[in-house]
Amino acid sequence: MKTHHHIVIVGGGNAGISIASQLLRKDSSLDIAIIDGAKKHYYQPAWTLVGGGEFNIQDTERDEASVIPAGTTWIQQMVSGFEPEENKVTLADGTDVGYDYLVAAPGIQLNWGEIKGLKENLGKNGVCSNYSFETAPYTWECIQKTRGGKAIFTNPHTPIKCGGAPQKIMYLAADYFKKHSIKNQVEFWSGGTRVFGVEKYENTLKNVIARYGIHTQFFVKLDEIDGPNKKAKFVGIGEANKGQEYWVEYDMIHVTPPQSAPDFIKKSPLANAAGWIDVEKHTLQHATFKNIFACGDAAALPVSRTGAAIRKQAPVLVSNLLAVMKGKSMSASYDGYSSCPIITGYDKLVLAEFDYNNTPMETFPMDQSKERWSMYQMKKYLLPYLYWNQILPGKM
Repeated sequence: MKTHHHIVIVGGGNAGISIASQLLRKDSSLDIAIIDGAKKHYYQPAWTLVGGGEFNIQDTERDEASVIPAGTTWIQQMVSGFEPEENKVTLADGTDVGYDYLVAAPGIQLNWGEIKGLKENLGKNGVCSNYSFETAPYTWECIQKTRGGKAIFTNPHTPIKCGGAPQKIMYLAADYFKKHSIKNQVEFWSGGTRVFGVEKYENTLKNVIARYGIHTQFFVKLDEIDGPNKKAKFVGIGEANKGQEYWVEYDMIHVTPPQSAPDFIKKSPLANAAGWIDVEKHTLQHATFKNIFACGDAAALPVSRTGAAIRKQAPVLVSNLLAVMKGKSMSASYDGYSSCPIITGYDKLVLAEFDYNNTPMETFPMDQSKERWSMYQMKKYLLPYLYWNQILPGKM
């Protein structure tokens, strides 16, 4: 195995693959290695629709080999550490891979073990989650089986990928119950302080919550699940309810697990005090190591962690990396654009688009805070097609 490459990309997900593809479209002679031990590649945004019975889980999975860009070297291992002073990445087997430039795009880590009883009960006892390929289909089973009980949807206090996702499946479930005249109580238990961070879209979501009669509880974190007895324990994390325990009975509970940067990032010199990769938020260059860039879910960017955000980050990173490689000044700037297509029911979607300042940055010449059938069709049919055929190959 070659032990040094001009550019090393850590992560073979959305960010890593699309960046490699874009770099090669700019200069096909580049020596690029992608490090990722995953055998499969997933289109995760569709897992919400899988949980709502609207998408086939098999259509969200492809072999990782099928998305690795031709002309790159794929190192099929996981990373265990970084030595940025020596321009080296250490692999899981102890091998070092050297680089001239590094792109860190390792994605986010799901911390299932932080909630007592979650791992043992996931996929049974009414405990479901759309956050893995294996468990998303069970969400749809739970929605169909819940009759006249309580359906709980959780949202952790940690940053997560796609901040709106915990609500999307809740609205689908509530709509399913309503359409089938099932009298279920739907509840949203969130570590956040509000429904959504952008007022324009939040106003719509508040109306959606009222329409479905959803009960909300903020400033809480899920602490434990008692699967056999179908009970969940939440603990207050706000000033007024700090340490207060709430035991809640449920018929189904959809859990969004706490998330963080991967452990090998958190313990590395690349991380800031909070454990995320320390990058300048406009240039995406590392704050300390100028031959390192990062984007995607593990980067310390004050932005929603979404595929749409990566789509805007990737070309900025590519432009600035190529500029640094040529000894030029960086001219591309990322404005914090992110998008969250918030499903509010079957055939209904609010397309939230906004920047670092939570100012709406809308694509279409219409009020995107309104629920629309057309946007739901885009989410279900157009976006998966664009992901596999345009975004990963670096065409957009």
